[in-house]
Amino acid sequence: MGDINPILLLASLMVASTPILFAALGELIVERAGVLNLGVEGMMITGAVVGFAAGVGFGSATMGFIAAALAGAALSLIFGVLTQYLLSNQVATGLALTLFGLGLASLIGQSYVGIRAPATVRLDIPLLSDLPVLGRILFRHDFLVYLGLGMVAAVWYFLNRTRAGLILKAVGENHEAAHALGYKVVRIRLAAIAFGGAMAGLGGAYLSIIRVPQWTEGLTAGAGWIALAIVVFASWRPIRLLVGAYLFGGITVLQLNLQAAGARVPVEILSMSPYLVTIIVLVILSAGRGGAALGAPGSLGRSFHASR
Repeated sequence: MGDINPILLLASLMVASTPILFAALGELIVERAGVLNLGVEGMMITGAVVGFAAGVGFGSATMGFIAAALAGAALSLIFGVLTQYLLSNQVATGLALTLFGLGLASLIGQSYVGIRAPATVRLDIPLLSDLPVLGRILFRHDFLVYLGLGMVAAVWYFLNRTRAGLILKAVGENHEAAHALGYKVVRIRLAAIAFGGAMAGLGGAYLSIIRVPQWTEGLTAGAGWIALAIVVFASWRPIRLLVGAYLFGGITVLQLNLQAAGARVPVEILSMSPYLVTIIVLVILSAGRGGAALGAPGSLGRSFHASR
C-alpha cells in the first residue's frame, strides 16, 4: 500500500470542508430564526451550476460566486414565501425545494458538461506560507477557505454580541413572545432564509469552480444533507459547527486517500459513514423531544401567524 502524506491530507481537509461549512453556517442562522429548511441540497446544486455558468460566461470566478449567492438566495426566498406567508409545511416544502433544485441544475448544466471552470488565484500569504509544515497546511489556500473561517467568527459574534443576533435568537426561541414585543417575525425569518440560501449557493459554487473544477450532474453528492446534520451535531453553535465540518470533510478526504493508496479496507464503509451519521441526526431532529434535548430553538419548524 502506498503512503499517505499527512501534510497534504490536512491541507486537503480544509478545502473539502469549505463547501459544507458555508452551507451549514447559512442553515444555522435559518434554524436559529426558528425555520427548518431541508432544501439546502437543492440550493447548493443550484448555486453550483449557476455559479459555474456565470464564471464561464464572464470568464471570472468572482462573478461566478456572486451569481451563485444570488441564485441560492432567490431559490430560498421561494421557500420563504411559501412557508412564511402561505404557511406551507416547512419539511415538505424544503424537500420539494431540493427536488426542484436538482432538476433545475440538471437542465441548466447540460450545456456545460466537459467545460473547465475559470482559474482562481491561490493565496500564498508572505512569510507564513513558507513555514515548514504549517505553511503548506494553513497558508496556501484560496480566498474562500479563509472567508469560511472568517464567517464562523462573524456568525458567532452576530449571534452573541449584537442586538440583531439576540433578536433573531428570540424569534427562534419563541416567536409569539417576540411578536408581542413588536418584532417583525416574518421579516426577520425571511432575511435569515435569504442569508442561508446565499451561503448554500456559495458552498455549491465552491465545489464546481474550485474543488472539482467542472460541472457534473449530482456534483454536491449529498453535501447539503451533511450540512443539515452538522448543524444538529454542533447543537446550533458556530464553533462546534466548524469542528463538525472538519470532521465530515476529514472523513471524505481520508477515504479518497485510502483508495488512492490501495488500502485493503473497503472504502465503501468510509464513504457511507458521513451519510449514515446524517440519517441518524435527522432522525433525532424529527423526533419531538430529540431536538429539545439537543438544545434546538424552541420554535424550530413551527409556522407563525400574526393573527393567532
